[in-house]
Amino acid sequence: MKSRLVAGAAALVAAILGVVLVISYANGADARAQAGMQPTDVLVVTKAIPQGTPAANISGSVQLKSLPASAVAPTALHSLDGMSGKVVAAAMQPGEQVLSDHLADPSTLTAPGSVAVPAGLQQVSFTVNADRAVGGKLQAGDTVGIFLSFDHGALPSGGPESTALVYHSVLITSVQGVTQPIDNAKPATGTITLTVAVNDVEATKIVFAAQFGTIWLSKEQANLPQTTPSPIDRSKVYQ
Repeated sequence: MKSRLVAGAAALVAAILGVVLVISYANGADARAQAGMQPTDVLVVTKAIPQGTPAANISGSVQLKSLPASAVAPTALHSLDGMSGKVVAAAMQPGEQVLSDHLADPSTLTAPGSVAVPAGLQQVSFTVNADRAVGGKLQAGDTVGIFLSFDHGALPSGGPESTALVYHSVLITSVQGVTQPIDNAKPATGTITLTVAVNDVEATKIVFAAQFGTIWLSKEQANLPQTTPSPIDRSKVYQ
């Protein structure tokens, strides 16, 4: 009899504990759900932002938006404080949360086989045969001299054919499209597309020459004296 009473009491205690645990778990679940629903302000993209955009320039394309805490990414930003000097690492679309990993140091965006563009310059590309680009033996980071040639001269009145060394120490930022033979002593074949860092005036002249003339390149060594030879035409080529 006594043992049955003890067993019954134990069962009752176990049942009570079970009820308490169920209630406690339910209350905890409610608390967790409520915590997950707490509104949190995060930056959300409102206008498409291109890759490379400075962080300082994106404030007009993002806004603070309240989202449930459970929907906020761990690295979501609540402001742009501390992001000065960084740029957008990958294009962002409307509706995206702005994450800390979306903003990076500009140097990290440099693609393999290319070099960063110096501040204040722009990039322009042109394609030439490999024999006009030191046999195709150029790579990103090299500096080159740029020669512009025209079949009928570069004067309004026309005139004889002419060639001029127009620019020194132009930085190559990337090189594409050349086929280099296994035997490095042999010249490369095909065409080579070069991208260079120049200012707006230089870019304009390069585009003009690529369209209406021809471009040749020389690979320049460091500390090369930068003379400015006069343009050459048929009247001067033998002088």
